[in-house]
This record gives sequence, structure tokens and C-alpha cells, in this order.
Amino acid sequence: MPKTERMREVLTGSPTLEYLNQMHASGWKLKAIEWEREAEGVEEAEPGVSGYVQEVPYGLQISSDSRHLIESPAEMHVLMWAVNMIVDDLPMSGVADELNRQGFRMRNGAKWTATAVFDLLPRMIEAGPRIFTKEEWVERRKRLTRD
Repeated sequence: MPKTERMREVLTGSPTLEYLNQMHASGWKLKAIEWEREAEGVEEAEPGVSGYVQEVPYGLQISSDSRHLIESPAEMHVLMWAVNMIVDDLPMSGVADELNRQGFRMRNGAKWTATAVFDLLPRMIEAGPRIFTKEEWVERRKRLTRD
């Protein structure tokens, strides 16, 4: 079965009959025409399915094929640092200060705050099983059981 090739062109004007005939002669088949105009009094919806957009969970990123999520090594490193400090019973402000001191920044480039660390707690719980099975936690567990 031959592979289907697709192409999307952004036009600055209307396509001419000559252009359409040239594309057809090159083997292309016209499949759709998309029209656009400015609408008065209508607010533009945010991009996404039915206007619904969900942020990618912290510690994950969109894969190169854009079909699934994979771990973000840098964000998983931040999660591990934060969980480690919370296990050490540091207050949220102390965790935020230490993350900033280590040079870690939030996704938007801002410095960590106690509130941002607190908002990350559900994600820490969700990612916990992946974090706790890593080699870095073997020594941590030994130290916790000795205390």
C-alpha cells in the first residue's frame, strides 16, 4: 500500500486556477479548503479540544512523536529534591529557598515559592512510586530507618 503524503499550505491570498491546476498536475488532490475571517463581537477561544486545555503534569513532557507523555529528567530531578527535603521535615518555604539556591526554576522561569511547592505536593504523591524505586532512594531509605 503506497504511503499518503500530506501538505498544508498557509496562503496569503486566494489560490488561482493556474496554481490549482499546477498542483493537480504534480499529483496532488485537493482535500479541503479552510476559510477564516474576523468575527465581530466574538471572543477567540483558547486553543485545544472544545476550549479545554490541561497542563502537562510536572515531571512529564510531551514525547517527540507528540502522542504520549514521557518523564522530563530535569523536572523529575526537582521533584526528587523537593520530596527529599519534605521527608527531612523542611517547611515549604525552606524547600522553596533550597530549590532556588540550587538554581532550579519553575517552568515559567520564576523562582520557587512556598505556595508553588505546596501546589506540587499532589504531583509528588503521584510520582512518588517512580521516585522511590530509583537508586538514589536506596541510601535514603537506609538513613531513614536508622534515625
